[in-house]
Amino acid sequence: MRVRVPVIALTGYLGAGKTTVLNHLLQTPGARLGVVVNDFGAINVDASLVTGQIDEPASIAGGCLCCLPDTDGLDEALEKLTHPRLRLDAVIVEASGVADPPALARLIRFSAVDRVRPGGLLDVIDAASYFETVDRGGLPPARFASASLVLINKTDRVPPAHRADALARISSRVRESNPRAHIVETTHGRLDPALVFDAASPHDPVDELPLAALARHDHDDHDDEPHPRVDAVTVPAAGPIDPGPLVDLIEDPPSNVYRLKGTVTVNTGRGVRGYVVNVVGRQFHLATRPVTEGPDGLVAIGMRLDKPTVRTRLEAALQLCLDRPAADGVRRLARLRRLST
Repeated sequence: MRVRVPVIALTGYLGAGKTTVLNHLLQTPGARLGVVVNDFGAINVDASLVTGQIDEPASIAGGCLCCLPDTDGLDEALEKLTHPRLRLDAVIVEASGVADPPALARLIRFSAVDRVRPGGLLDVIDAASYFETVDRGGLPPARFASASLVLINKTDRVPPAHRADALARISSRVRESNPRAHIVETTHGRLDPALVFDAASPHDPVDELPLAALARHDHDDHDDEPHPRVDAVTVPAAGPIDPGPLVDLIEDPPSNVYRLKGTVTVNTGRGVRGYVVNVVGRQFHLATRPVTEGPDGLVAIGMRLDKPTVRTRLEAALQLCLDRPAADGVRRLARLRRLST
């Protein structure tokens, strides 16, 4: 089975704090992350963190990502970073502040590199200056249309007396542009990495990521402040399942579920077939896998989950199906598989 590396787009208006978010994610213990930075001016990623994660950062020259004449520059970087020898958990593409998020999302979605899959688009907002920079009224900003996760950052810079009202107004404007975007409020770019990607190990390999570990030890990044923790619900599968309820879950995840992942064995009516399921926001990716590869099940990840409700939905999608499934469910699953390729 070919392993596809998730590519996460990180965007944000100038000064919103996206590089702070990136450097926070790079401190995740055990994570092997590749980074693509935009050479629009100086590279503003903490060099020690980047160097500690991969052989060298890959940069794209020639202006902001939305102005690239084609995808060759980005694809070249992704081809390099997703080489199997690097065993990366994810690749993060940090765009310049003037990049257009929908354009970057398209570059990733239609990448010619067959080892990647979209891992979501995270757009960072400066809560204190939002209405002076990103949104001056009128139509809601189009930049949120492609966002899977919107991080309202620097909430501590909004006066406490007006904070609740200001954050509610910002969230409302985001929802006008993208009703299904997930919204997280934070300070200092602190975001639970488990919401964004999976680390292969909870600990750094010995002598393999020494600079990243050192940077975590010495980095003054408000480490005494906890970031909001994600919730997770895991449900195992007992055997082959009906494709119809699975597609229902993928197309309409439970409230606040940002990521859905796992492996399943599906009864197709003509036999069984294994699949790897990955859902991020409203993006999905299905890949086939050998049926004999280990236990099946699904994991739902998000903020403030109604765990009993989420568990009920996952259990319904994973009910054992030994009879012939409905033909419509088989067709719908085949369609999702085609769209994934």
